[in-house]
Amino acid sequence: MEEIKQGWKKRMSWLVIALIVVFVYKMLDNFSSIQAWFGTLFRILSPFFVGLLISYILLIPCRKIENIYKKSRFKIITKKSRGLAVITTYLIAILVIVIIINCIFPILKDSVVELISNVPNYYNTIVNKYDELPEDSIFKSDMIKAKMSEIRNIDINQLLSINSEKILEYVKNIIDIFSGIFDVFVSIVVSVYILLQRTSIMEFLRKFARAVFKKETYQTVDRYFTNANNVFFTFISSQLLDAVIVGILTTIGMLLLKVKYAPLLGFLIGLFNMIPYIGAIIAVGLSILITFITGGFGQALAMSIVVIVLQQIDANIINPKILGNSLETSPLLVLFSITIGGAYFGILGMFLAVPIAVVIKTILCDYIDNKNRIKDESE
Repeated sequence: MEEIKQGWKKRMSWLVIALIVVFVYKMLDNFSSIQAWFGTLFRILSPFFVGLLISYILLIPCRKIENIYKKSRFKIITKKSRGLAVITTYLIAILVIVIIINCIFPILKDSVVELISNVPNYYNTIVNKYDELPEDSIFKSDMIKAKMSEIRNIDINQLLSINSEKILEYVKNIIDIFSGIFDVFVSIVVSVYILLQRTSIMEFLRKFARAVFKKETYQTVDRYFTNANNVFFTFISSQLLDAVIVGILTTIGMLLLKVKYAPLLGFLIGLFNMIPYIGAIIAVGLSILITFITGGFGQALAMSIVVIVLQQIDANIINPKILGNSLETSPLLVLFSITIGGAYFGILGMFLAVPIAVVIKTILCDYIDNKNRIKDESE
């Protein structure tokens, strides 16, 4: 009887393995359609992910405001402290957005409009400066000459002109804007519910994990979840604060040097600074190029020195003070994670790649240490 049971178990094991092999083969055979399905699903769920991100950003100020309301002498305020805290947090957020739109956005808009209108002149400036270079210059290599010949063939005025295809593209963009407004509305509603019901949501997740996993596994999952939560909180809040500080300092430095489009370039550097390493390099490089075109070599050199010094101050003093030691990781891992995240999920993937990589690294290191500890004990 025992032999029959063992035989059945063996046959069932082989059957399960065969089904898994067939399933994996079918997945690989229809990989493009599966990828498209996941892409569509991600687009549909993106407002919920954005809502989760908004709630993450607003959770820290919401907690602090809620604690203030809880200390009130009026029972009705202490009883409704969470709801009042959420309302207050959103009112503050809306006020900040209104200030940005009314004070900062017009300056950025004027800079963008002026920059775009001057693109043909800047294009001619680049071509003329290149022609003035000596023939033995490093910039006159065959590869760069080929690229410059492609640039010469571009009709800038036609590129910037409005035609029927661009009108259709603008109409499509307007439709996308209305669709985006709906997504923003859904994201805000989702973030409000998450902030209001965060205690019950976390309690449900803990109960679910406790019911599904063994006690030891549940404790491990709970520990990693808490650690991941802290990592994401620290990273998102600190990167936003760091971006604001870097943007303001860079803008002030450029204004003192009388760099054209200083507010726009400072905003660009601050925004891209949220993407570690790569973002700062791209934004600073683009800013130096624009300053070189608009103000000449001397101003571009002075601006690059000021910006690089500010970047070093940020990297060695400001950012470590804000971020602490919780996200210390190898630059190689950072670059690898940003590359993978950007390739599959765009800008959002590049932004979230680092904390995700830190969490994965922590889990992997714990697994390796645990296995080595078991081997050491057995030996």
